[in-house]
Amino acid sequence: MSDDLICSAKGCTATALHQVKWNNPKLHTPDRRKVWLACDEHEESLRAFLGARGFFKETVPVDA
Repeated sequence: MSDDLICSAKGCTATALHQVKWNNPKLHTPDRRKVWLACDEHEESLRAFLGARGFFKETVPVDA
């Protein structure tokens, strides 16, 4: 089994380089952060998807 972190975008098998942190205020306390992993190609689309719903909080490097 590989220790590589894989992008969360549907069907993507690329190594994740970013943590896209988000929170659904209807389900989570304000300080809770859920994380989707993203490769360079999908970071913007995952961020935009969450942003359109008001869920996006921040993107940080995977190693942060």
